[in-house]
Amino acid sequence: MKSTLTLFILLFICGTIKAQSFTNEFGFKTENDAYLATLNDRYYTNGLFIYYRRALNPENLSENVEKKTYEISVGQKIFTPYWGQVAKKEDQDRPFAGYLYAGAAYSVFYKKESVLKTSIELGTVGPNSLAEDAQKFLHKTVGFYTPAGWEYQIKNELAVNLSGNYSKLIHRSNDNAVDFSGQGYANLGTTFSGVGASILFRAGKLNQLFNSAYHNAAIGDAKTKRLNSSEFFFYAKPQLNVVAYDATIQGSLFNNDSPVTFGIKPIVFEQQFGVNYSSKRFTIDFNIIFKTKEVESAAKAQNYGGLSLYYRFGS
Repeated sequence: MKSTLTLFILLFICGTIKAQSFTNEFGFKTENDAYLATLNDRYYTNGLFIYYRRALNPENLSENVEKKTYEISVGQKIFTPYWGQVAKKEDQDRPFAGYLYAGAAYSVFYKKESVLKTSIELGTVGPNSLAEDAQKFLHKTVGFYTPAGWEYQIKNELAVNLSGNYSKLIHRSNDNAVDFSGQGYANLGTTFSGVGASILFRAGKLNQLFNSAYHNAAIGDAKTKRLNSSEFFFYAKPQLNVVAYDATIQGSLFNNDSPVTFGIKPIVFEQQFGVNYSSKRFTIDFNIIFKTKEVESAAKAQNYGGLSLYYRFGS
């Protein structure tokens, strides 16, 4: 009887531990210049994104792959001139513009700590993005000024955008408290096209790239055990961007009927700083981004903050 009870308890404990490896993740990310409390409301002024992710069955993976995940998302980005209330188009140093999309992504996490992520986004730029309605609703809700000048926004255009992102661990310290990764990306589409490269520096309580919340890899079971059951780390990521096209600044690739457009700065540098905490069920991430100017106009550099919250569930 005692042995049966002991076996039952052990099986219960094992089942409980196994149940803590969640295969699904749901959450959102919000970006806004108001997070920095600088009283600026310009250029990339707001972004909202909702994500669902799921890890694939690890039994079907090849020997050199630790994990695979897929992702579906919806998102909206809102852009304005130096202020959201610039009623005259001749005073605007960046077009009013919105981008609304639905996307899908597929990530492969390799044993030697590299990550390949490919994605596609389908949506629209222009009034159909509902950016004007979203900004006016938000400002009315929180008691901000009434936006003006949206009648001069970038015109409607179908958005089809492809993206590839590759990350590779360069070095991790012997105590697993510090690491460096190289990252590169390429975008090709009717809205955003360009390439970029960066170095990611992390310091704190870390997991491997294939288990880290930074790469949205806290779901599913990798073949290699996690370094830590939770993560808490600071990170910095300087990035150089080569911009080939940006429809939210230049208008449509196929016509020139938007009332306000500008040329782009082909080289844009950005610096990101952030902090990430991840437990078995939850991730919270806060970061700030500083960017050099993106527009061939009187526009200035910009900065904004981002907050991400994710919840994991299901076995």
